[in-house]
Amino acid sequence: MGAATLIQQTIAGVADQDQADVRLARDGDTAAFERVYRRHTARVHALCSRMLSPEEADDLTQEVFIRAWQKLALFRGESAFGTWLHRLAVNLILAKRQTFAARRSRFDGGDVDVIPLAARGQRPDLRVDVDAAIRTLPPGARDVFVLHDVEGYTHEEIAGLLNVTAGTSKSQLHRARMSLRKYLG
Repeated sequence: MGAATLIQQTIAGVADQDQADVRLARDGDTAAFERVYRRHTARVHALCSRMLSPEEADDLTQEVFIRAWQKLALFRGESAFGTWLHRLAVNLILAKRQTFAARRSRFDGGDVDVIPLAARGQRPDLRVDVDAAIRTLPPGARDVFVLHDVEGYTHEEIAGLLNVTAGTSKSQLHRARMSLRKYLG
């Protein structure tokens, strides 16, 4: 049995477990929902950490799962539960980001379309932390970079999520990559 076959079987097994546990959780089985939580919490936390900050990731991860529990009845099973949960997480992250942007705009007169280049840390002899490099990106560029290069969304999907054009998504990704290249260079 090849590695690809083993991976496909593992993914199918997780999807089957999710399907059964989601059905039970809809009926109020908290142990079933806990199993779903344990299977998906690491990925959701990593997404939250990359798109916001490590300090905010714990709270937002919990918020994602609270919202998932509340909206479990809305999951129709047309896609994998993990896909539905991931989309829910992205939507909550973006909503939180918009809240921060609205607050910041009251106090900061800067141009939100300008993406400054990330500054390199003071200690080049320290090991490179990719997540730290991603956190140096401005929010819009970070969103596009994480959604495209880390999570695998297309520019068209990102455009729909962020309410921008696909061209804006592409230019933000280019700027993010250039900034990261300079930071890591």
